[in-house]
Formats: sequence, structure tokens, C-alpha cells
Amino acid sequence: MATKLTDVAKIAGVSATTVSRVINKKGYLSEKTIRKVNEAMRTLGYKPNNLARSLQGKSTKLVGLIFPKIGHIFYAELIDLIEQELFTNGYKCIICNSEHDPQKEREYLEMLEANQVDGIISGSHNLGIKDYNRVSAPIISFDRNLSPNIPVVSSDNYAGGILAAQTLKKTGASSFVMITGNDNSNSPTGLRHAGFASILPHAHIVNIPSDLSSVRKEMEIKTTLSQLKPDAIFTSDDLTAILVIKIAQQLKISIPDDLKIIGYDGTSFIQQYYPYLTTIKQPLPEIAQVLVDLLIKKIHGESVSPDGYFLPVCLLSGESA
Repeated sequence: MATKLTDVAKIAGVSATTVSRVINKKGYLSEKTIRKVNEAMRTLGYKPNNLARSLQGKSTKLVGLIFPKIGHIFYAELIDLIEQELFTNGYKCIICNSEHDPQKEREYLEMLEANQVDGIISGSHNLGIKDYNRVSAPIISFDRNLSPNIPVVSSDNYAGGILAAQTLKKTGASSFVMITGNDNSNSPTGLRHAGFASILPHAHIVNIPSDLSSVRKEMEIKTTLSQLKPDAIFTSDDLTAILVIKIAQQLKISIPDDLKIIGYDGTSFIQQYYPYLTTIKQPLPEIAQVLVDLLIKKIHGESVSPDGYFLPVCLLSGESA
């Protein structure tokens, strides 16, 4: 049962009106009273429904977006497209930057739930099933298995891994490496590795966590190139592929003569500023549209299958492979 304002008042030893005044910061209140009420709210895990109080039960027409790094060009483009889709459908959004931090993600979830947003789209993945299952708002996931009951929308990661492997294999390369981030096998993104390995089972898999500093990433890539001496590399994102090209050039490794490289994402930014890069393109406009369409259906109480929605990818041919 949800904690009520009267429960907070009882624990704090004050009236419900006083609790309301503390929450809304109205009228004179002693520091002692404010402290008691805040401690009671923390003890009970009570979150004031700020928007709900003002709208008196009406739809907020707000959607929360939780993503791991909104400064990343891929997420920035996707969020931009989602915001446009939401606005077209009469919704505005609250953007939450979890930064791969479980505590930030949890606090953002609690904040969105407290303000009773109409729905949530989450591409973050640091919390367990319990955290997401106890949220009453409709949720759609991007590229992450958050809970068996939450639909997942993503590009066809498995097919993308296969396409990258087949493309590199056709070049006549013989020593293959895939560089992945820190996604686990339960993530749809991990299917890129599975698809790649299904074609090239003996390829080396190098894990370089996405939260490493740029200096550490460069060191890891340099070590990979120097020790494994691959002639073909598939990276699980485009920015890592660009970093590989940079390090290869420093090591006097010719691309694509000595080393073929394929990335993954194919954002508008990459197409415009790095057309040299061969990459697997995710259909971002379509992904944004499906995410929003499914969420609005759930908001309206329509039935939505909890199965995955995997959108087709394609190869953007550049000069790096």
C-alpha cells in the first residue's frame, strides 16, 4: 500500500496540514518541524506527487526519458527524435541522464513516479527487475532487458553482428577482433557479439568498458592492435571505431590496406562528418517512432506485447573496410 501524507504526519507527530506546508514551503515553520517531517518522509520513502496535486488527477502529458549518457552522439540523436515524436503526439518530456550510475537511475525513477508522468522510456540498465516492476507508470525499453513485462525496442543487433562479420570475411581478412563495451549477455546489445561470433567463432573478443577514460580506452586499443595484430576489427559503436582509426594511424597501420574496420550505429553525425567509416546503421527515426507509438498505446490502456521489437539494420559502405 502506498504511503500517504497522513502516515508521514503520524510519524512526525504533526498535522497533515503541517506536512503539506513543509512540502510546499508555505508559511512559517521551525527548523525542528521541517527536520522531523523530512526525516519521516525519508523513513517511509514518501515522495510528494507535486504534479498530481496541481493537476488533480488529470494526465500530466509528460513522459520521462532515462538514458545512460545524453552527451553521447548516439543517445543525443535518439533523444532528439523521441522528443519530436512525443511533441507531435501532444506530450512533453523530462530528460534524465543516469550516467551508468545505479543510484542516479533509481532516484530518477522515483522522481518520475512521484510526479506521476504518463509514461517512461528507458535506455538505461543498471537496476534490477524489482526496481522497474514496482513503477506503476507504463514503461517501454530501448535496447535493454529491464523486466520480462516491459517491451524492448531495438535494432536487430544479432543481424547487425552477422552483417559485420560477413562483410569483413569477404575482404579476405584472416585475423578478426571485436571490441565490445560493458554490456552483459542479457542485453540486446550483447546480441551483436553473438551474431558476429556465429560467423567468426574464433575471433578475439576484447572488452573495453564504456565508462573508461579516453586515455585508458586509447591504451587498451593500442595494446589490442600491438599484441593481437588483427587485420579486421568490428566495434560495437562508431565512436570506438573512430578511436581505433586514430590509434592505427599513430601506429602507421594503413586503413583499409592493413586493417579493415566496421562500426555500429550510423548516426547522422557519422554520415555527415565521418563518411569514411564503414558501419552498421540503426534506423533511428523508426526506432523513435515505435518507442513512442508503443508507449502511447500502453498509456491509453491498449494491449502491447512484451516481446521484442527488432528493427532491420543495413550496411553503410565507407572506405574503412
